[in-house]
Amino acid sequence: MRPNGYNEPQITVASNYRPIPPQKPAAPAAGRPTDRNFELKSLIHKKLLGVLNLERVSSLPKERLRAEIGRVVERLLEDERVPMTAAEQNRIVEEVLDETLGLGPLEPLLKEPSISDILVNRFDKVYIERGGKLSEVPVRFRDNAHLLHIIEKIVSQVGRRIDEAQPIVDARLLDGSRVNAIIPPLALDGPSLSIRRFGRHVITQEEMIQYKTVMPSMLKFLAAAVQAKTTILISGGTGSGKTTTLNALSRFIPEEERIVTIEDTAELQLQQRHVVKFETRPPNLNKEGGINQRQLLRTALRMRPDRIIVGECRGAEALDMLQAMNTGVEGSMSTVHANTPKDAFSRLETMVMMADIEIPARVILQQLASAIKLVVQVARLQDGARRIMNISEVVGAHEDQVEIQDIFVFERTGVNDQGKVQGRFKGTGIRPKLLERLRVSGINLPDSVFNEVVNVNM
Repeated sequence: MRPNGYNEPQITVASNYRPIPPQKPAAPAAGRPTDRNFELKSLIHKKLLGVLNLERVSSLPKERLRAEIGRVVERLLEDERVPMTAAEQNRIVEEVLDETLGLGPLEPLLKEPSISDILVNRFDKVYIERGGKLSEVPVRFRDNAHLLHIIEKIVSQVGRRIDEAQPIVDARLLDGSRVNAIIPPLALDGPSLSIRRFGRHVITQEEMIQYKTVMPSMLKFLAAAVQAKTTILISGGTGSGKTTTLNALSRFIPEEERIVTIEDTAELQLQQRHVVKFETRPPNLNKEGGINQRQLLRTALRMRPDRIIVGECRGAEALDMLQAMNTGVEGSMSTVHANTPKDAFSRLETMVMMADIEIPARVILQQLASAIKLVVQVARLQDGARRIMNISEVVGAHEDQVEIQDIFVFERTGVNDQGKVQGRFKGTGIRPKLLERLRVSGINLPDSVFNEVVNVNM
């Protein structure tokens, strides 16, 4: 008998529903604590899908749907007569709702803003990155089939698929977070998933200084360079903060300029109003319909851009980007995977050669030196902190290499007792050739900017 005031759920429940006899829970993964709610949650979710009128469900607003599914779950729990506290019951309800409406075990992690990466090695091994440090979390999926179901749910939201014929997929969540998944037969231990969180907050110059990512004079120089339409390449390793730095520098682009962005997966968050955003498209199962960055770059050049920003340069599009930078689209920016400024040019040279056009290496280097004026090298240190390690000016090309000179550097001096990297930012005292370009643009920087030293002692 229902208590007074109880309203039957508006979601239709099948009339022939009968409680399913309790099932013996599966043995927990080796070396992991037993979660008595885990199997119950899976059972309730399975029964929920069996008793809901799915046609009715699809027509309800999301908030009302969430409330009414919660009531159905409570009814199923009552019918099962499973002894549990109110807190345990609420937890079951929330987890079943996450499974039905969201991404299951991933939902609590996606709601935590301090988590920058979610790494699922297999169904029972999940790691997160917080503050630059990796740690394992007590989150697990029911089995490989459950993890595969969540992956399929993610990729289907953006019109893609993953199966044995296409076992690797890049996608993104609704909030823009970047997703990469790989499944058997390529993944030997079962499906694997990585999520690079999409930071909604664009870091400000004050925060960059506060976090000691950069010192004030470096930021002042970079702001002047962006305003004077200097072509900038941001170089660094995986997770070093290249896109974050690119977003931060884009703040200095004047509001009236027309900007075209080109990305494999949309991550840039430009604050200007006059922005046109392009994103590549992978080919379908018949290897047709793919649109790559080269094609988008050529399209961008026909759209009267003041600047073109390429999220990351990875292949033959480097040639088109190089030509764009050398034919009037000054002030463009991009990122590249490299460990040093010199390595960045070696990588770009290799990418240009991927275009299958017979261009002598000497000519490529000369064009690179002519197009790119500054290289900003970023790194993630062993304590998880991200720093701008070098701001280097390109001064020309000689024989088989591009010549660069450091304007600012970060020097590491050691590690303290807490494992924090110690060091100092400093200007090298070199007056960059770029100062003439800044002067013509109406920007004058004092010599003191290039001699500042700031110690970093955490």
